[in-house]
Amino acid sequence: MHFLTSLVLLTSTLSQAAPTGNNLNTNTITKAIRASPIPVGTLITHCTTPGTIALTFDDGPYIYTPQLLDNLAKNGMKATFFLNGNNRGSIDASSQIVQRTFAEGHQLGSHTWNHASLDTLPYAEIVQQMTSLEESFKRILGFFPTYMRPPYLVQTPAVLGAMADLGYHVIGASVDTKDYENITPDTNWISFEKFSREVDAGGTIVLAHDVHQTTVEILVNNMIADVKRRGLRAVTVGECLGDPSEYWYRAGR
Repeated sequence: MHFLTSLVLLTSTLSQAAPTGNNLNTNTITKAIRASPIPVGTLITHCTTPGTIALTFDDGPYIYTPQLLDNLAKNGMKATFFLNGNNRGSIDASSQIVQRTFAEGHQLGSHTWNHASLDTLPYAEIVQQMTSLEESFKRILGFFPTYMRPPYLVQTPAVLGAMADLGYHVIGASVDTKDYENITPDTNWISFEKFSREVDAGGTIVLAHDVHQTTVEILVNNMIADVKRRGLRAVTVGECLGDPSEYWYRAGR
């Protein structure tokens, strides 16, 4: 079933059972996502679909994101973007980039409102980090993701428990390029070599950041060439996990 058709049905279902106020209704959330084969509140670091690799980008949207989208389109590849609400810039101010990213078939996920390290926050503030961003997604697209990545890849039992309550699939990484440590043209090759080694070791979910110019202009080109050389398909996280696209988003809680 196509995602947009499914979303209409999901919106109708959730509107009939939507809780009032800001209280969490975990029963409603569970019903909305129970058909997905992917667990919630469990850290996921590897693809399960053979022959796939998932390029993912954190911390956007940002000024370099359109150039990255152009490059992915030129090469026929899909990626996943874990967005912040207010980090490098406001997601609401970049609504056209968000809409374009979704329209071109990439997957959108949550990376919290302002990139807070969730392990330092009490439960209520963890929830607020997620639900504040959900409201922006709803303003821009009319729905919000079921996938998230914790900032700094930091997750604890308390963080995972909160994500389970909120109905989020928690995505880590098995290939961490550390591109933020190698942001000059002279050092960017270090991130590519790390990418190559970790893919050799079986890594399949790749972490990079579209907020760095050298990532978009150098590292991505090298990763794309290497993915092609290996004969892999660069797809969204949802696809690499075998999760139907109608379960990547929901219209409410």
